[in-house]
Amino acid sequence: MAKNSLFAVLLRSPWWISLLLAAAVGLISVALLPEQFKIVGALSGFPFAVIAVMAGVKQWHKPSAARVAEVQQVVAGLAWPAFATLLEQAFQRDGYGVQRAKDAAYDFVLERQGRRMLVSARRWKSAQTGLETLRALQAARQKADVADALIIGLGALSETAVPFAAQHQIAVWQAAEIAQALRGVVLPKA
Repeated sequence: MAKNSLFAVLLRSPWWISLLLAAAVGLISVALLPEQFKIVGALSGFPFAVIAVMAGVKQWHKPSAARVAEVQQVVAGLAWPAFATLLEQAFQRDGYGVQRAKDAAYDFVLERQGRRMLVSARRWKSAQTGLETLRALQAARQKADVADALIIGLGALSETAVPFAAQHQIAVWQAAEIAQALRGVVLPKA
């Protein structure tokens, strides 16, 4: 599906927008089409209803913008040991075996169902994650022959880091993903 097609945009939008479109198409069709075409016209809104369901399912467990902002504020005020403990709890809850690492390029080695992942999170407070951090993580990943890599940070990736992360399939967690990962984990008071 094209990134900016109508259905792709609707999948990224709140689910109720697609539902409103489905209802609008159905009502307009019933109101304006000749009698023999009203049912077919009303059913033409059905794809929008399907998109509403798909978007709703996708958005069901996502944290609200308020929750993302709250988690971002709390996490930004934490020291590394406290943040590392929260991440460890979240990873373990999601079924990962967690080992803390002493390597400069990564902080955790996660393992689940025989698949390993290196996680770099120590620079989570940085305003921007640069290419050097990603290169170090990728080099460690290749050296350890690990399938997956994840970088966690509140700041955005630099312009040069974005294509590097995409090219090497390094997953990136920012505020929304951190809030999602920390669902159900008791956060310390800010």
